[in-house]
This record gives sequence, C-alpha cells and structure tokens, in this order.
Amino acid sequence: MSTVDWTAWRPHAAEPEAEGLREQKKRRLRQRLSDTATEMFLERGFDAVRVSEIAQVCGVSEKTVFNYFPTKESLILDQGETTMAALRVGLADTDHSPVEAALRILAGELRALTSWIAAQDDPVHAAAVIRRFGALTRSTPSLRAYHRDMTDRLVTVAAEVLAQRTHRSPDDPEPQIAATALLGLWSIQFQSLGKHLDGARTPTQIHEAVTADVRRAAKLIDTGLTSLEGAAPTR
Repeated sequence: MSTVDWTAWRPHAAEPEAEGLREQKKRRLRQRLSDTATEMFLERGFDAVRVSEIAQVCGVSEKTVFNYFPTKESLILDQGETTMAALRVGLADTDHSPVEAALRILAGELRALTSWIAAQDDPVHAAAVIRRFGALTRSTPSLRAYHRDMTDRLVTVAAEVLAQRTHRSPDDPEPQIAATALLGLWSIQFQSLGKHLDGARTPTQIHEAVTADVRRAAKLIDTGLTSLEGAAPTR
C-alpha cells in the first residue's frame, strides 16, 4: 500500500542530531504507522478500520502498533504531544508573553500545514484532504472525545507552567482561566482553517487569512493575560 506523508503537516519534534540507527528506525516506523492509519481512516472511515489491518499493511504485529500508539485514536490525532512539549517550553520563556508564546506555536503548526499544501502537485486536492481530515475528526465520537481529553491535558499543562511563572498554584483561578483562554486559540485556528480551506485560496492566502483570525482572537485576550503577570497572587 502506497502512502503519502500525512504527518508532514502535523509538526513533530525535530530529529535528534545524534540519533542512532535504532532510534531512526523506530521514528520512521512510528511515522509510517500514523501515515498508513490516516490514509485508511480517510478512505474507509475511522470505525471501519481495525488496528490489526493497519498492522498487517505495515508488516508488524498489532502489539507493535500499540507499543507506539496507546490508543487507536492516537494513531491519527498525534499532534497533541508535540503541542504539549512546545507549550512547556514556550510558556516558560519569560522573554515572551503567554499570548506571544502561543502565537509562535500556532504559527509553526500553520506554517507546516500550508507549506505541505503548497508542496503538493495539486494544492486544491491537498486542501480538500485537510478538510476531510477535519470532517472525520468532527464526525467520529471517539475522536471528538479523544480531542477533548487532549485539550484538557493541554490546559492542565499550560496552567502548571503559568502558575510557576506567576508564583501561583495551578489550581488558582487566574492560571486556570488563562490556560483555557490560550488553548481556545487552537480552536480558533481549527475553525478558521475549515472556513478558508475552500479550494479558492492559495496556500499563502490561507496562511494570511487564518493568521489574521487567530491574531484577532489573541488581541482580545492579551490585556487580561498581561494583567495576570502584573498582579500579585492573593490567598
């Protein structure tokens, strides 16, 4: 079965400079499993594909698939872990405001997606593939549930980093609402992509339109998050 590199537009951690042959093989197999699963899910529907079938196509055991991906859902929704790692680093950087950090992460994710579209032989078809990916996520209950759970985990991580940054407890209302607001920017980007991936815009135009939408939303919450760092915690 021939697959395309679906994960090229889902940013992942950079390849280690001193990566050994064993690590390289593991990384490539992980990507192949995710790419193959994504292609099969888009073609037949998420619920119609069994993990054992993905394993067979890739020439590995079902157990091997679960060694790389703890759940069937994580085979296709695997970007969350990368976003989580980026939030831990970005939000801890006091040289940038929390909103600036979130915008930098979102810009990287959007750049990966629009660059992938631009690199395809048929950008219009590539945009349609992304729309199908979004439609699959929205229409599959287990994927929606997995996405909600991942968002909750991202909010928890963001609240922990923001609390440490502002000398508060992660359970305090300020870091909790700040983290929730920041993660809301990912929903804005997802929704904006659904609106602008219409087949009529070029990848550059898509990037500009989505960026503008996200920045409008970020501007709305920036004042509140700036005051978060300026106010002393209360007990």
